[in-house]
Amino acid sequence: MRAIEITEFGGTETMNVVDRDVPDPGEGQVRIEVRAAGVNFADIMQRRGHYHGGPEPTYVPGMEVAGVVDAVGEGVDREEGERVVSLVGRGGYAEYAVADAGGLFDVPESMSFEEAAGFPVQFLTAHNVLHEWGGLEEGESVLIHAAAGGVGTAAVQIAREAGAETFGTASSREKLDLASDLGLDHPINYTEEDFAARVNDLTDGDGVDLVLDGIGGETTQESLTCLTHFGRMVSYGAASGEPGHPDTATLLFNNQRVIGYHLGQGMARDPQRVMQAVGPLTEMLADGTLEVIVGETFDLGDAAEAHEYIENRESSGKVVLVP
Repeated sequence: MRAIEITEFGGTETMNVVDRDVPDPGEGQVRIEVRAAGVNFADIMQRRGHYHGGPEPTYVPGMEVAGVVDAVGEGVDREEGERVVSLVGRGGYAEYAVADAGGLFDVPESMSFEEAAGFPVQFLTAHNVLHEWGGLEEGESVLIHAAAGGVGTAAVQIAREAGAETFGTASSREKLDLASDLGLDHPINYTEEDFAARVNDLTDGDGVDLVLDGIGGETTQESLTCLTHFGRMVSYGAASGEPGHPDTATLLFNNQRVIGYHLGQGMARDPQRVMQAVGPLTEMLADGTLEVIVGETFDLGDAAEAHEYIENRESSGKVVLVP
């Protein structure tokens, strides 16, 4: 089978198309014939060697796949031919991948495999950071950074359905238009204006109740300046390449909270807390309330190009590989 191997930490030149043996499913596992694989910024951070606890080269990247069950391991109550999507941890950038049967989600006929590949990481993360970790309530306000990205487009829709007032940042009018079409109330182009000052202006200096920070770096502390007293921030990534360093004096003076979120560790240590989002998400995706925004698809062999597309901030919505 074709697969993408990362042979050492570094740039996209470390990504190679190789021929590997088709993996066999073990006990409690299934093998999936991959029809679409999600590309996440975490994949890029792993490739660079900047992802805490990430895999060591040589490895096949990719943490979520959608496709058809091709083979089942011992003790698995699944049938070959079923349409499924799953988190796989790694190994998703390939024509076949092995997944734990307990982590499979069924893909409805109305949903394409490309759309399904944009569901697990983005929508679970978005729901968790808003609700299970962020505690968002109806009538509250939330600032969503990278509102036109994979997690961002999911978070805008979920927050909209929760009855929240939404503020969102992006780097272009085109991206902000996309987020606005999904229900973003207050689009902010961070390349043209100070986002924190704009949020404070729009809220009469009160700030927002919740911030979703997947950026890190200077954005983290800047976000605290537009977070209300007793507000909370959920830190779930470092797309800037640098972790955030919140000023604890700001936190204690304003009685604010910064909450960490990591999907993989959440699944490993408290899967029930993470997976309680699946019911409401599945229902809203099935009835069309939520929509997976697929921004761009690339052939599996062009995985390096897909990474560069995201790194150059050209992407909107979900980027997907198709074997």
